[in-house]
Amino acid sequence: MASKERPAKVLVFASGRGSNFVNLVKQSKKFNYRVIALIVDNPEAPAIEAAKKLDIPYYVVMRQMDETKARHEEKIKSYLETIPFDYIALAGYMRILTSEFVKRYNKRVINIHPSLLPAFKGPSAIEDAFNYGVRVSGVTIHYIDEGIDTGEIIEQEIVYVDDDETLESFKRKIHELEHELYPKVIHRLIQKRR
Repeated sequence: MASKERPAKVLVFASGRGSNFVNLVKQSKKFNYRVIALIVDNPEAPAIEAAKKLDIPYYVVMRQMDETKARHEEKIKSYLETIPFDYIALAGYMRILTSEFVKRYNKRVINIHPSLLPAFKGPSAIEDAFNYGVRVSGVTIHYIDEGIDTGEIIEQEIVYVDDDETLESFKRKIHELEHELYPKVIHRLIQKRR
């Protein structure tokens, strides 16, 4: 799938482990994009160590206790103004973006969510789906809007829950699908814009 066109520039926002961030970096050449930086809001996020190992610049933009959400985003936006990018890929970023941020970067901020939205929104989607007893779940990639996991759906793929499924094996299946799907969808979005 590699192309001779200029690789698209993707910023990744994360708050935690960074497994989707690492995967996006590793798949980037195959899908003709380049992860140009990682932005984290948690100075102890394991994603920072991953960025160091992968030689990807990272920026910690932590929200201070007395800081408004809008002021925190101003710090992020001031950084974004310094580098050209095509997309922002949220990968376990645990902050809700303001409507101003969403409007400013309309259709350029995407998120991956470990359920078939609109079912099981929020940070415990995998556990919630498993505990509910679903037979089918999956992964959704969507544009960001002002809500929590409510943006326009770009793509979804399903995961079947086996009779002998454990929560751990179910999590593994979901994460494997996330790692397969996210780079492909980013590639397709890039192709549509060209």
